Amino acid sequence: MNEAMKNIMARRSVREFSDKPISADVLKEITEAGIAAPSGMNRKTWHFTIVTDQKKIADLAKAIGGVIDRKDYNFYQPTALIIPSNDPENHLGADDNACAMQNIMLAAQSFGVGSVWINQLKGICNEPTIRTQLDTLKIPGNYVVFGLAALGFPKNDFPPAHEFTGNYDIV
Repeated sequence: MNEAMKNIMARRSVREFSDKPISADVLKEITEAGIAAPSGMNRKTWHFTIVTDQKKIADLAKAIGGVIDRKDYNFYQPTALIIPSNDPENHLGADDNACAMQNIMLAAQSFGVGSVWINQLKGICNEPTIRTQLDTLKIPGNYVVFGLAALGFPKNDFPPAHEFTGNYDIV
């Protein structure tokens, strides 16, 4: 199996992160992997925000928790977030961001950084308390967050690989 396939097959969602910070260089490379993702009609109307300030991460989590009625919501306490957002006028924006998120998560895996896809912002970006937080993070004023990547070094070993259970046909 080639290295790309090994990385794909090894990637797992991590929900317990250590306090070890991710270097700015690694976060930049992971984000650049997201930017390199395909986008419909090559529009690339997305915007990427990297958040490492723990207070800002906690403030965003608290605002989301208030809207979705989860008092102790915390994104699993990551050391960083990468937040792709997109122009709501781009009818392919959600798909584009999904491609970017996959690249982000695979790039993170290649650096030994754990990741988990967080989707609670989808549909609540324009709630006043949420938009205030997004504005603080310099996410463009009308952009939508379809999902974000919570990142950090795993507190424990990466979860073991699952047995492949997919179903496909070659015709």
